[in-house]
This record gives sequence, structure tokens and C-alpha cells, in this order.
Amino acid sequence: MSGHSHFKTVAATKNANDAKKGKIFSKMARVITIAVKDKGPDISSNIQLKAAIEKAKEFNMPKENIERAIKKGTGELAGESLEEVAFEGFGPGGIALIMEGITDNKNRTLGEIKGILGQYDGKIAGEGAVRWMFERKGFLVIPSEGKSKEDWEMTVIEIGGDDIRWTQETTEIYTKPEDFEAVKKAAKERGIIIDHAALSWIPKEEISINEKDIEKAKKLFEALDENDAVQDVYSNLK
Repeated sequence: MSGHSHFKTVAATKNANDAKKGKIFSKMARVITIAVKDKGPDISSNIQLKAAIEKAKEFNMPKENIERAIKKGTGELAGESLEEVAFEGFGPGGIALIMEGITDNKNRTLGEIKGILGQYDGKIAGEGAVRWMFERKGFLVIPSEGKSKEDWEMTVIEIGGDDIRWTQETTEIYTKPEDFEAVKKAAKERGIIIDHAALSWIPKEEISINEKDIEKAKKLFEALDENDAVQDVYSNLK
């Protein structure tokens, strides 16, 4: 389980069944539509849209779905009245949570999230109660490819990254938000395979909880992921 986002949960759904894929495509379409509404349909000037389309393609989202989502954003096709939302809360064992999403009814979504949290010993928190525990950073996950931590540290410096977390399987690269796109581009130019890249909320400190609460946390993340409005969940779980 990832302590900073539910990336591994999402990654595990790449080979999911049709129903699950349909839910993923629906969520991605909302991200594309919002990005177009905010800054237009030109991917050369709309970084958020470019990133959303790249992510959709990673999951083999059909081209026609992407085009339909763009047209909803421009108003060429009728669509829902969507807005971005963010909620803060606490989960099992006192872990801190940031939950971001896109919804056509904020009050309904808030009620649904409150209900999900309540099922797993969690609770909603007021604005700002949790966010101070996190930092906004660019985040890339790449295969370690047999290279040592020292090798990757040198590479990260060269491409403009700030910090890394290394294991034999994967290396996580962290960047300043404003450097994220440049670092991602530099990595691609070097032929580095990127498994995942996103602007994320990274916890300043991670906490450990007991096994019983870890199991509850897993179920909580899965339940939040199943919610149609929830796009990303971040926690400080170690």
C-alpha cells in the first residue's frame, strides 16, 4: 500500500474487468472535461489536459471516449455541471486523509464520503485540519532496473528532481510542482520508463498503525476508490 496516494490500487485495475474499466474511464473523462473547461482544448498550452489524456491512454481508454469528454468541456456536447472538490479527514488509527474528486453534486458526495469514513472508524475534518501535514509535489514512479540508489540519485540531480525514495523494484522521484513537467520531459528524453506521474500530496511525516487498522485502511481506500466522484486519495500511512 502506498502511503501518499492510492496509485497502487489504481495500477492494479489496469487489467480489471469491463465494469471496473467503465468506472475508471468515467472518472478519467471527468478529469479531461474539467481540464478543458478550465483552460481550453489545446494540449500545447493546457498542461492539465495533456496529463489527463496521457493517463487515459495508459489505461487504454478508447479514443472516442477522450474526444467525447473534450467536446463536453468545450460545450459541443451536453454534459453534467461538474466541479472539483476536496475533503479532509481521518481514518483508522488516526491516519490523515486528503480526498479529491469531481462531482455534479458536492453535498451528495460529501454525504457519501462521510458514510464511507464512518464505516471504517474514520471521520471528516474541517478545511485545513489535515492539509498542513502534506506538501504539494511532483511525483514519478520508475522501475529501478537494477541500478543502485547512488546511480538514481545522480540521474535525479541531472534531470532536475529534488529527492528520491529507492527500492530494488521501484524508484520514486519527487519534484517541486513548478518543475514537474520539465523533470518528466527530461526523464522521457533519457528513455526512462515512467510507470506513473502526477502532482501529489506528499506527507511531511508518515505514521505506522497496527495490523487491524491497516486492514481497515485498505478496505477504506477500496471503498473510496469505488465512489464515482473520488479521483485521488492521499494519506500519511507509512
